[in-house]
Amino acid sequence: MNRVLITGGAGFIGSYTCDILIANGYQVTILDSLNSKTHNNEWPDYINEKATKVKGDVLDRDLMANILTAVDYVIHLAAEMDLNPDFQKFMDVNVGGTALIYELILKNNLPIKKVIVASTQFVYGEGKWRCEKHGKFEASLRTLDQMKQAKWDIHCPICGLHASYIKNKETHQNPSNHYALSKYFQEQLAINLGKLYSIPSVALRYSIVHGPRQSLKNAYSGALRTFALNLLVGNELATFEDNRTMRDFISVFDVAEANLLVLEKDEANYQVFNVAGDKEFSAYELAACLADKMKVPFKFSQKIEFRPGDIRFAVSDSAKLKKLGWLPRHSEENTLELYVNWLKEQKIDFEKFKETQVKIRELGIVKSLN
Repeated sequence: MNRVLITGGAGFIGSYTCDILIANGYQVTILDSLNSKTHNNEWPDYINEKATKVKGDVLDRDLMANILTAVDYVIHLAAEMDLNPDFQKFMDVNVGGTALIYELILKNNLPIKKVIVASTQFVYGEGKWRCEKHGKFEASLRTLDQMKQAKWDIHCPICGLHASYIKNKETHQNPSNHYALSKYFQEQLAINLGKLYSIPSVALRYSIVHGPRQSLKNAYSGALRTFALNLLVGNELATFEDNRTMRDFISVFDVAEANLLVLEKDEANYQVFNVAGDKEFSAYELAACLADKMKVPFKFSQKIEFRPGDIRFAVSDSAKLKKLGWLPRHSEENTLELYVNWLKEQKIDFEKFKETQVKIRELGIVKSLN
């Protein structure tokens, strides 16, 4: 029986990956620090009973050395994922944790069959756009001054015409903030050290992942959690920019299947793949679809806010992964329905949610035009 280590295995992506691996005959060990920001320092009740659970940190050298000697594959999902400006922590955890895995494999001559590293579509930054007159160009990150003036859209840097967006492909990257930079460095470590030392490695750039078990505490959980919790208590929804920012969302079930596929496919080795949905949604469309599933009315606030360093559109092309046989089989509409049914059964700390919303504004992570 092949043995797999999933770091960050108590998270919602990790837990579904654990489920699908066990269903396909793998023996799974999950390592998780059970960070209080997400897990209240205790194991969630949804963890597969057949999994071996280890509480610990991916930076614990002795622990990692011990676990790696007992597995054949590594799916490295553990990461610092928040909106906080703790720049060093992102590099220490995300980059340092990945480097340690390869260091231990090499120094201990471990016969690891493959390492899969979780990355993000946000390594693309503002991405590539097209001007009708001047063709393709790489968009610069919108400045704070631009955003303060509500200049949300991307325009050609030569003529100033409004530009059209081009879906992200794996050949491009332009990480624009500390989180995206840390994930890109993870990719580079995995692919380059993997090639150098013949350790088969794959990096997966997930689009925004949705589904049941998604943290209701962590500020990084994004628009879905924020919209859902505000809809539950009848609050107005926050207006970010003009509510026309575009994202593609991917079901956690499809992500778990992608993880299994690249683990089993030798053709995936030493490559980077997008794991993306086939349909993009604006912030408004996401709110409308979610409100419909929750059967409640919704209204956006007249107060306009924005996130400095945020990107206008983030939509990825998953054609490369589809060539390996993967397909996104769960629509966003279906995923939201499952999410809402799960949400109704959860105990939610609304006071903590309010505190978090206040804090991110006090820290300047979210700013207001008014």
